[in-house]
Amino acid sequence: QAVVNELQGEKIDIIPWSIDAATFIVNALQPAEVVKVVLDEDSSRIEVVVPDDQLSLAIGRRGQNVRLASQLTGWDIDILTEAEESERRQKEFVERTQAFMQALDVDEVVGQLLASEGFRSVEELAFVDAGEVEAIEGFDADTAAEIQNRARDYLARIEAELDERRKELGVADELREIEGVTTPMMVKLGENEVKTIEDLAGCATDDLVGWTEKKNGETVRTPGYFEGLEVSRDEAESIVMRARVKMGWVDEADLVAHAEGEDGEAEEGGDTHSA
Repeated sequence: QAVVNELQGEKIDIIPWSIDAATFIVNALQPAEVVKVVLDEDSSRIEVVVPDDQLSLAIGRRGQNVRLASQLTGWDIDILTEAEESERRQKEFVERTQAFMQALDVDEVVGQLLASEGFRSVEELAFVDAGEVEAIEGFDADTAAEIQNRARDYLARIEAELDERRKELGVADELREIEGVTTPMMVKLGENEVKTIEDLAGCATDDLVGWTEKKNGETVRTPGYFEGLEVSRDEAESIVMRARVKMGWVDEADLVAHAEGEDGEAEEGGDTHSA
């Protein structure tokens, strides 16, 4: 009340601060009820799920509540209702089912079984412990082995196709010498005129994973070369550093110091979070 009086009656909100980003954002969206939050720390984006009847309260008039919460916390906030999240989950389930059907040449029932058991990709299915596949209702050891063999064969075909595309783009074989670089990455790099270790060494981390910036009060995301490959910022930064070591621009000690610095920050952040 004293602060309100000093501001000549201006209305204010007092929001409990928390070092935990999810808790802080939930506090910032009060009095709206939050059912679930999902954080994407690499892009500083959070997805907030609210009951259907709480959407207007969470967003606020003309989006004011969510906009202020975003400015306060420094995170981009996407708000979904429970119905919207359920619809999205169903869509993802259908997409995964179809992906398994196409890649493994199985019927819809098998595709749905794999999707409902939580397998999110052919890669995950191919290399998971065989016991996890055998545990699926209706599967036995032979069925599990056949499914995983089909998954591995599919991945081998995709790898061969990507490597052919990599060669067409003129991406040098030497890029494979950089730890962490995969064939899909090499294709993406080639499509963006990054074809040698020297080209990669000259990249910024933002070039690879993209960046966000504020323009006219709105958050605008610029995609990076690795868009769609689920490469974290730390992974991309390490790849660039290894390329620079390979070129002799920095020495191995710099790479080690960089890695140790990341580990130290992770440990410090983990201790604080648990406290």
